[in-house]
Amino acid sequence: MNISGIMNKNIIFLGLSASSREEAVRAMVDGMTREGYVADQKKYLAAIREREGKGTTGIGYGVAIPHGKSDGVKAPCVAYARLAAPVDWNSFDGKPVTSVFLIGVPEKNAGNDHLKILIAISKRLMHEDFRKNLEQAKTPEDVLKVIQSIDES
Repeated sequence: MNISGIMNKNIIFLGLSASSREEAVRAMVDGMTREGYVADQKKYLAAIREREGKGTTGIGYGVAIPHGKSDGVKAPCVAYARLAAPVDWNSFDGKPVTSVFLIGVPEKNAGNDHLKILIAISKRLMHEDFRKNLEQAKTPEDVLKVIQSIDES
């Protein structure tokens, strides 16, 4: 799965101010909507909330990967945010989140695309150097370069 191909610099948020996971997700969904990936925010946000209700998407390492499968999403996409301040996400390791990957896929693509994206990101996040490179990225373009390492591995 080519992750960098379903992202763009306008859905990468560095220093995103959010006091809760809901606020962080809403800001990211707003960006995805502006960029044409999301047609119906209410449907997509409902899908994300439903998924979060089944169990946390805070995977540890200060990272969360919220996601939703919805016909409110027009095309597969991934937004990234580095939060200005840590947010409680009820993560597996009990630590707050500073990095968020938000995955959106149309309901019709749900199975394969959704899992391929989730697996590709999760595998890379296990590597400390990948997480450090994301933390040190200064611009959205830098983040895209780090993300391209997912595509090349």
